[in-house]
Amino acid sequence: MGVNLHTQDEPESKYLQSVSKINGLVQQRAARPWLHPDLLYRILGPYQEFNQALKYLHEFTNSTIRKRKQERIKNKNDINMNETKVVEQKRRRLAFLDLLLEYSESGCDLSDEDIREEVDTFMFEGHDTTTASLNFTLYLLGLHPDIQEKVHKELEEIFGDSNRAITSEDLGQLKYLECCIKESLRLFPSVPIHSRKINEDLQLGKHLIPAGTSLHVMQYQLHRDPTYFPDPETFKPERFAPELSNARHPYAYIPFSAGPRNCIGQKFAIMEEKIILGNILRHFHIESQVPREDFYVLGELILRPDNGNILKLSKLLHNISKKK
Repeated sequence: MGVNLHTQDEPESKYLQSVSKINGLVQQRAARPWLHPDLLYRILGPYQEFNQALKYLHEFTNSTIRKRKQERIKNKNDINMNETKVVEQKRRRLAFLDLLLEYSESGCDLSDEDIREEVDTFMFEGHDTTTASLNFTLYLLGLHPDIQEKVHKELEEIFGDSNRAITSEDLGQLKYLECCIKESLRLFPSVPIHSRKINEDLQLGKHLIPAGTSLHVMQYQLHRDPTYFPDPETFKPERFAPELSNARHPYAYIPFSAGPRNCIGQKFAIMEEKIILGNILRHFHIESQVPREDFYVLGELILRPDNGNILKLSKLLHNISKKK
């Protein structure tokens, strides 16, 4: 969004605290059906606490939008999408917020509230889910040194001894790492349950589910269907080789949901994870310290390890045999 929250330097950031608070309260409300109606939630639930956290997040986003609009007025010629992006051989990359503001200014029907909701979606839904997926992927790679070695080999073939940054071209070559990420999301989807309200009657076996019913799809279990994933508890990145995944039912694997309301940031999330994991695994060997039989997860709004994830990182010594 073109904004640095400095959250790594400020773990007590009010923004992070507000996001965490809302996550907890949404999970709490979802588990208590009597709090689902808004009126009862206002009377019986922690409505004021929820509203206060949500108000802070909205105010933060609105403030960010206002500041960015002011900056755009001052620097209109530099960031206008309709003009050439290359000025004296200097290329400027537009932040996502700038793209939204450009569309709004070009006459598209996009209000400030619409922009705020899009920004909130990326900010609120994009960091916790990605962190969870990174956590589980590192854990699984740390349990399977043979699979991790294949990732190291792929990285070495692309980068060798170079410490250069990962480019967009490199991301397309990190095919096995992407398979590892997808297999991790199969076993431990960041969002374990998706909800939908059906708009027409649904015949499910012997049961007729009327239109207007809210349904919950538990992809944590769906991804363990042996019909589509034989030996489902085993970590096998090869499941997502193109020749296997292309033949699979499209709704057998839905870590980002599916249909018109699927996750808007799924491609960005995979790219982000490939960059972060690629940079870690280029320099370190990972060992998981918790055996799989002792590794429990909490099925909250975002899937989390019950007792954390303990990893041992060992610095890699590159190409020792070549130097000898």
